[in-house]
Amino acid sequence: MMRRLPFILAIVLTACAAAPAAAERLVVSLSNHRVAITSNFDGENLVLFGTIEPTDSKTKLRQNYDLVVTVTGPRHTLRTRRKERVLGIWVNVDAREFVRVPSYLAVLSNRPVSEIAPPDVLRLEQVGIDNFLLPQRIGPDLADTVPQDPFRTAFVRLESQQGLYQESGAGVTFLTPTVFRAAIQLPAAVPTGAYAIEVKLFADGALVTRTGSALEVVKAGFEQFIAEAARDHGFLYGLATALMALLTGWLASVIFRRD
Repeated sequence: MMRRLPFILAIVLTACAAAPAAAERLVVSLSNHRVAITSNFDGENLVLFGTIEPTDSKTKLRQNYDLVVTVTGPRHTLRTRRKERVLGIWVNVDAREFVRVPSYLAVLSNRPVSEIAPPDVLRLEQVGIDNFLLPQRIGPDLADTVPQDPFRTAFVRLESQQGLYQESGAGVTFLTPTVFRAAIQLPAAVPTGAYAIEVKLFADGALVTRTGSALEVVKAGFEQFIAEAARDHGFLYGLATALMALLTGWLASVIFRRD
């Protein structure tokens, strides 16, 4: 093994030398990294600002950049069902399970993603909802399907109706050739948890560089107290709920009692 170590190191160094270094880098900042859900929460609008900077003083920036911002929420597993009318009654005839797919998915770009790069590049980088991997359990297998798959289409449509899946070709605005902003819309039904933000820079149909950020959606106030009590002290929470229901019923019988 020790004799082969110099050979392995030589291969690694050669590969690193052959890999082209990116001439640009991204610097981004999010308006708010922590979103609190309270009783009157009806959604939140966040803004991601960023700049494209050269990696050194000798690098000259281009003028034709494209930018794609992908925001993904906590992953979960969902089951979708297809119904058909049988003898006048709607029944479930088929089902498909989507395994560890994002509970929230937003794809924001400065123009439609189909115009930014060739289809193979978009698929490789998972740019756009149609190219994003949404694995399904089909029998014993687990795999993604084509965008036109009926279950996949129905799943994306249902998530989009709730504002949880969204794609906008005007979600990113270049304020100058190298300064940009992206508007991230979180609906009222946004799930709690950690969110990942990936920013990808393209030029002439090729990926130039990428960077990332993150945000967190949490419950706050009395709602958070109730949620934590139900999760951490289930027996006491159930007992208190039962006693409260009994007390409420007794008070109602006293107040509205007819003599």
